[in-house]
Amino acid sequence: MTGAEPRILVTNDDGIEAEGLAVLEEIARSVSDDVWVIAPVDEQSGMSRALTLSAPLRVKRLEEKRFAITGTPTDCVLMGTQDLIEGAGPDLVLSGVNHGQNIAEDVTFSGTVAGAMQGLQLGIPSVAFSQAYGFEGRAKIKWETARAFGPHVLRRLLAETWSENVLMNVNFPDRAPDEVDEIEMTVQGRRDQHIIHAERRTDLRGGDYYWLGFTGRRSDPAVGTDLRAIYEGRISITPLHIDLTHHATHERLRKALSGPAPKADDRE
Repeated sequence: MTGAEPRILVTNDDGIEAEGLAVLEEIARSVSDDVWVIAPVDEQSGMSRALTLSAPLRVKRLEEKRFAITGTPTDCVLMGTQDLIEGAGPDLVLSGVNHGQNIAEDVTFSGTVAGAMQGLQLGIPSVAFSQAYGFEGRAKIKWETARAFGPHVLRRLLAETWSENVLMNVNFPDRAPDEVDEIEMTVQGRRDQHIIHAERRTDLRGGDYYWLGFTGRRSDPAVGTDLRAIYEGRISITPLHIDLTHHATHERLRKALSGPAPKADDRE
C-alpha cells in the first residue's frame, strides 16, 4: 500500500477497554492520524466469525471516531464500514493486539483473526496482531514488545503488496524487546496434541457446570511454522486466506466422485 495516509479501522476481540486495543491504536497512529476505533463492548474471545443475527446491535459513541458495539469483531467491522465511518471507507483494517498468541489451529476460532478476515472479505487490506504470553498468564503480558515492533512491522507490510485474498497474521513472542532478534515469514502450524479441555465444576447449589480452558502444554512444531517461531522468540508473520479447500484431495478424488448423480435404481 502506497500513497496518501490511510484511513484505518481498528477493532479487537478483547473489548473496547482492553490494553491491547490501546497498543494497537498507537501502532495505527504511527502511520496515520485518520484512525477509527470500533470495538466490542465486552470480550469476544473465541467467537471466530460469529455474526449477531438474533439480537439487535447497540452502538455507543464514546468520542469522535470511537465506538463500542454490543457485538462481535465481525459485527464491528461490518458496522464500521457500512455505517459508522463517515465519508470514504477504510483503506486498512487492523485487529488486536490480542491478549495471547493466535497461531496454529487457534486462528480458526480467533475473534482477532476474524476481525481481519471480515476486512479481507470486504476487499480491504487487513492485519491481525497478537502478543503471546507465557505460563505466568495475562498479568505478565509484555506489551512493550508489540509497542516496540508493531509500527515497524506495519510499515514494512504497507510498503509491500500482497494478494487481495490474503490477510496478514502477526504474532509477537513472549520476549522483552531486546530479546527479539528476528522476524520470520511463517506458515500456519498444527499442534501434535489437544490443548483445550473442559473442566467440570460444581456450583453452590450442587449443579455441575463446565469451564473451557487451555492445558498449557507445548507441542514440537516443524521449522518454518508460526508455532516454532513464537516458541523460539521470533516475530511471526503468516499470510492467511479464507479458502479452506484441500486442493490435493480435491484433485485426487475429483475424477472418482464427480459425475452424474445415480438414478433411483442405481442407488445403494
